[in-house]
This record gives sequence, C-alpha cells and structure tokens, in this order.
Amino acid sequence: MGQEMLSIFQLEKRRSLWLIGITVAMILAFQYLELPYGNVQPIVLFANKIPTSDSIRFQAADLPSESEMFNNKTILNQANSTDKNSLEIVNETRTSEKKDTVSSTGFISEPGMESSRSLGFDESSTVESNGISNNGSATEQAGNLGLRFYNNTISHSPSRAIIPTNLSPPPSPTKESPNIIPPMLSNDDDETDFTEDESFRPLKDDMNIVGNDSSINSAPRETKSSQRPLPEVTTIAEMNELLLLNRASYNSMRPRWSSAVDQELLQARSEIENAPIVNNVANLYAPLFRNVSRFKRSYELMERTLKVYVYREGAKPIMHSPYLLGIYASEGWFMRLMEGNKQFVTQDPKRAHLFYLPFSSRMLEETLYVPNSHSSRNLVQYLKDYVDMIAGKHRFWNRTGGADHFLVACHDWAPTETRRHMARCLRALCNADVKEGFVLGKDVSLPETYVRNAQRPTRNIGGNRVSRRKTLAFFAGGMHGYVRPILLQHWENKDPDMKIFGTLPKSKGNRNYIQYMKSSKYCICAKGYEVNSPRVVEAIFYECVPVIISDNFVPPFFEMLNWESFAVFVLEKEIPNLKNILLSIPQKRYLEMQMMVRKVQQHFLWHRSPVKYDIFHMILHSIWYNRVFTVRAR
Repeated sequence: MGQEMLSIFQLEKRRSLWLIGITVAMILAFQYLELPYGNVQPIVLFANKIPTSDSIRFQAADLPSESEMFNNKTILNQANSTDKNSLEIVNETRTSEKKDTVSSTGFISEPGMESSRSLGFDESSTVESNGISNNGSATEQAGNLGLRFYNNTISHSPSRAIIPTNLSPPPSPTKESPNIIPPMLSNDDDETDFTEDESFRPLKDDMNIVGNDSSINSAPRETKSSQRPLPEVTTIAEMNELLLLNRASYNSMRPRWSSAVDQELLQARSEIENAPIVNNVANLYAPLFRNVSRFKRSYELMERTLKVYVYREGAKPIMHSPYLLGIYASEGWFMRLMEGNKQFVTQDPKRAHLFYLPFSSRMLEETLYVPNSHSSRNLVQYLKDYVDMIAGKHRFWNRTGGADHFLVACHDWAPTETRRHMARCLRALCNADVKEGFVLGKDVSLPETYVRNAQRPTRNIGGNRVSRRKTLAFFAGGMHGYVRPILLQHWENKDPDMKIFGTLPKSKGNRNYIQYMKSSKYCICAKGYEVNSPRVVEAIFYECVPVIISDNFVPPFFEMLNWESFAVFVLEKEIPNLKNILLSIPQKRYLEMQMMVRKVQQHFLWHRSPVKYDIFHMILHSIWYNRVFTVRAR
C-alpha cells in the first residue's frame, strides 16, 4: 500500500512539474514575441525590455479591437541602399485605457529621433506631469522612406501662454471629461524652443531678405538634441512609392460610435476605386494627373456629397481673420472662401464629413510670439486650449479623435505647432517636408502663393512665348538656408545663360523679378529655410518650367498631379551640374513641359468667387480625397 501511494505521489509530482514548465514556457514565449494582449506586464528575463519597432508583425488589413489602438508603421527597408523593395509592416500597440488622471509616466525616446532643426527648435527630452493621460499619443514623422507612428502615453505639462493683454485665449474646460479624447501628442519632449541661429526669423518677404551669416559652403547642421545623422534624401520617385505604401497601411482612428457620414465616405471610396475610364474630360488635361478618371469621379462626388462644418468658436485675430496678401496668403484665401461658401458648408454638424478649424498660422505668430523669446510654447498652448475647448463643447472631435477635422496653415512653423495636439487631423501645410512629419496620404501639400493684389489675385499672370524666352534659367532671392548660397557660389555671374542672383534691386510691383520669370525657360525654385517656396507657383503663373531644388519637398496636390510631367526635380547635391541637367532635356520635351505648365495653371489660381477646378477646389478636394481613403467604419 505504501509503495502504491509513493508511485501515485511521484506521478502527480511529475504532472505538476510538466504543467509548471509548460506554463512558464508559454509566458516566456508571449514575452519574447511581445504579442498585443493588452496590459501583459513584462516579467522574468524581460522585465526591463522595451518594445521595439520589430516586436510585432501583422497584415496591413488587420484592424484593432475596440479596446486597442494600433498605430501602423510602414518602413521601406533600405539596408545598404540596395534593397528598396523589401517592405516591413510593423505594428506597435498599447492598450488605450480610459482614465481621467495618471500621476506620472515614463518617456521613451526613439534612438536617433530628429529634432525640428529646420525650424530652429531646440527640443530636450523632458518629462513632466499634469495628471492627464493622453492615450494613443503619436508622432507622425516620415523616416527613411517610411511612415513612423509611435504610441506612447506621455505626461504633459502645459507651458504658461504669454498673451497680450488685449487678447483672450479660447477658454479650456476647467475639468477634463472622461469622455473627451485628449489631443494627440507626439513622443517628442514637452517644450518647443528656438535655437539662436538664422533659422529663426520674423515674418518677412521671402524674396527681400538677405541672411547675415550665410556661408557659401554651409550645409544643414544637427542641433544639440539630434541623436542621429541627417536623414537621407527622399526622391520624387521614392515619394510616389511611399504614397502607395502609406495608402495601403495607414488607418485613422476607429470612430467611437457609428455615423451615416462614414458609410457615405466608404461608398465614395468604392466609386472612386471603380471609376469608369475616361480619356477626354472637359477642362482637364489627362497627362497632368496620376489618374484623371479617378480625379474626375472623386471631384464629382465631392461636389455632390461633401459637407463641411466650420467651427464658430475662437477669437480674432487668430481665428476667423483671413489675411489675403503676401507669401502666406493661401491659408487666408482658403479661410475666406470656405467660411463664405454655401455649397459645401453645413450648419448641421451631424451631416458633416469634415470639420474645419479656422485658425491662421500667420496671425498666430504675429499675435502671440514674444520677440526674442525664441520659444513657441505659448503658441502651441494656445492651439491646445482651442482644441480642448472644441472637444469639451462639441462631441464631434471625440468621435474620431480629430481624424475628420482639418486645418490649412502656410507658415513655416505650422508643422511643429500642430504635430502634437492636432496630429490626427488632416493638415494642409505649405511646409510639406517628408522628413519632418508630413504624412503622405493623410496630410496635404498646400501651394504657397504670393498674392500681391487682393482685389485682382490673377493680375499679371502669363508670360512670353517660347521663342522670346532667351534665358535658360533664372533665380533671385535672399540667402535663406544653406542651398541658395551654394547655388550662387556655383552660378552667380558664371554663365550668361544662367541668370542667378541674390536680392534684386527694388522695383514697383517687383517688375524686374517678374520679367525675368516671364522671359526664362526654367525658373529655379531653391528652398530657403524650409522646403517650400512661393517660386513654385510663381513659375506656373508666368509659364516658366519649375526646377525644384529642395530635397524631401512634397509638391502641392501630390496625390493627384503628375508633377514630373511639367517640372524638373534636381537634388541639392547636383547643383554644380545644374546647367548640364537642363541642357540634357531635349527641346521637344521642354516644349511639352512648358505646354503642361500652361495647362496646370488653372489649378493654382485664386478667384474672389471660386471657379471649378481652381486652387480653392483643388485644396478642398485633396483634403476630401485623403479623408475618403483614411476613413474607417465603426
């Protein structure tokens, strides 16, 4: 009997040991694979392991559960710059907990995260606490041919806004409601400051300023907070590929409750994807477009379907104050025409497919920036207070986390000011830098238009016929940034065919500058402090083929227009070979491009009363189109 009991005991002991072993093995396997099972806490060997971008692999079609929020991360692997076709889709997830408060959080800094050097921001990795959990926070930074999303919960301490006594900021709710989805944060640090360098400058005419300390051989420099080398160049061909990758992998936040407008957008997507093929379209020149059939169908659906709700909240002059002159006029003209539009604007927000946040990035700088403070914290705080007020007063921001809201901002600092609390929004930005957070497929590249006459914005457009364009290439402008000094070093007064100047002598209505553009074959559009320049649209105004020298710049309406059909893209490093590149273009090809420039001109013109296919409708269409292809159903 004793021997029998001993055998049973040993058998049960072995079974227990096997069960414990299998359990430990399964836990270790889950921890090693870091599967997305909510709040599974790291233990044993993996207690200190931080999830990496290679932790989890999934199919692009997979959708998150209601309790989880996924930030898709698409990376085109360019190891040794040889394998450009290997696509790695990575999903970093964290369970989004509905909490009112949190005492403190940790800050995970991605190795090599680049600061906003082009804006002169000096950002240090600081972590503070204000007791609010911003679930699903992310930074949208297009990396080495890839769209990166980070989902980290970050404690944020709002900076005190420095506001003139005659201006009242929008009120923010005194107590955060548990039903309010907090504005999206980046996983960058809490503060946004300017460094003491030439990249910070007041609001002035881009073409009438000469930098004081520009160096001929200057190159972009890393700021003190940079943790990796400057990013590689993303060519226009690579942007085309990246747009397709992002379109397939990016999804906006799943709505918290269903709405009929979502089904209308999904139906529109289906009709656009299955658009009947057309070859000849009235007032549209097919070779200018990536797919003229899709554009035509999408535009028709926009005219028939789209409804926009414009928020009335917000005080002037930052809100509802369109400024119609200068290089930042695009945001003002759009605001004026959008707020006065009767076709697209609805007074019933339940019918709205899109929600417009009518603020001016130019007026934000002009009103709130404290001279010599070298800090934009109060500007960012102002926008946060505005979004908090909108989210507390209305229920529509909370339904999508702002994914169906859009903004139109042309100032150079707008990407940094909006990347934190408006990151999920559709952002129409002049400063469309694919390496500085511009998200292809979601954000819209806004044309930067220099408007000199608000009463007649199309005054003086047009140019000489081809036979009277004797100058091969023309450029004139202030020495902003590092590219223009290099351009002048190689070509100023070096060749009679290359009219490359610094700032031209002043003339009434800038006649000298305009006349050069009207009589040149190619107009050089070299970046200044930022990638964008009004010269791109000016060249189109004056029927001069644009030559864009601005690495990583996403040209306007990129999701629709075939820019390589009417513009030349030259890498910054190829400036010494600029003339040879232009001369290598056959005359027949130049004539085709110049004709294309004349055809595309209608899509870049402002009219006091909007005209079909003009710049107002093209901006609105790009926002509509990107929303249609990022919308998700409940």
